[in-house]
Amino acid sequence: MFNVLLAHIQEKVTLSVGDVDLLKSFFIPKKLRKRQYILQEGDVCKYLMFVEKGLLRMYHVDDKGAEHMIQFAWEGWWMADTYSFLSGDISQYNIDAIEDAELLMITLPNFEAMLLQLPVMERYFRILFQNNIISKERRLINTISYSAEERYKRLVAAHPEMIQRIPQNLIASYLGLTPETLSRIRKKLIQS
Repeated sequence: MFNVLLAHIQEKVTLSVGDVDLLKSFFIPKKLRKRQYILQEGDVCKYLMFVEKGLLRMYHVDDKGAEHMIQFAWEGWWMADTYSFLSGDISQYNIDAIEDAELLMITLPNFEAMLLQLPVMERYFRILFQNNIISKERRLINTISYSAEERYKRLVAAHPEMIQRIPQNLIASYLGLTPETLSRIRKKLIQS
C-alpha cells in the first residue's frame, strides 16, 4: 500500500532501505468509501493524509448552504486542513471521498517524530510546502486576474485528469463559477 507514497518521496529525496521501514511505521492505512467523510467542519483535523488511491475533496459550506471547493487530492497528493492539523483548533472545512479511496494517514505526534528520526523527510516536506505556497499564489492570481473561461482553460491545461474524474458542479465551485456558467464555457470551447 505504500507504493505511491514511496515513489512520490523518492522523486524529491533519497530514502535508504532502513528509512523506508521506519517511515512506514509512522502511518495508518485507511480505506474510505465514496462520499465518506474523513473530516467534518467543527472537528479537529487529526491527520495529514496521503492519497494512495482515489480522490478526495476539501470544501467549506457557507451560511447559505453553498459548497465552496478548496482543494482536490488524487493519487500522489496530500490533503489536510493544515491550520487545524498544526494548531489543534477546529476546522472550517469538510473532507470527503469523491471516489473510493485508500489513504496513508499520519498524526501530528507521529509527523513530528518522523521528522526527528528521518531528517530527509524535513527536506521532502519543505519542498512540498514551498510548492504548495506557489500553487496557492497562482490560484489567487488566476482568480483575480483572469476571466472565467481563461481560468477553466488554465485548469484543463494544468490538470487534464481532473476534468475527467471530478463532477462538473465541483469543478465549477472550485473555479468560483455556477454550474450553468461552466456549462456555457465548455459548450463554447467545444464549438470553437
